[in-house]
Amino acid sequence: MAKITINSYNEFAKYEGKEIGVSDFLKITQEQINKFADATLDFQWIHTDTVRAETESQFGSTIAHGYLTLSILPYLWEQIIQVNNIKMQVNYGIEKFKFMEAVRVNDEVRLNVKVMSVKDLRGVCKAEMQATLEIKNRKKPAYIGTIVFLYHFNS
Repeated sequence: MAKITINSYNEFAKYEGKEIGVSDFLKITQEQINKFADATLDFQWIHTDTVRAETESQFGSTIAHGYLTLSILPYLWEQIIQVNNIKMQVNYGIEKFKFMEAVRVNDEVRLNVKVMSVKDLRGVCKAEMQATLEIKNRKKPAYIGTIVFLYHFNS
């Protein structure tokens, strides 16, 4: 699917209620998981101890931190949409998120987004999107929830 280009509030509003795109797949590596553990000080063995995870974990390998999978959302979002003519974009909220399936090391994930609502808040575009992180070759997604961005379009 081609990347969507948005230049104004009115253009964004046309996508309300529609699925707007899917990102490319991104492989989650042990190096990424380890760096995330370093950054967040979350060294739980299920994420960082490959030997123990292979032998003791129900997953048979290490798994990505749930918040690591959430933190790649902006990167994957930018593969789906390009918003032009803005002064600023603000991450406004994350709502009703459910982590449904563990992302194992070397799994490939991609973001699927549907625009739920677009509102004009006194000149600021508030966009609420349903975000689903799909795992390649798995039926259940890693997560599903609502992300909210504020776009301050130039006049």
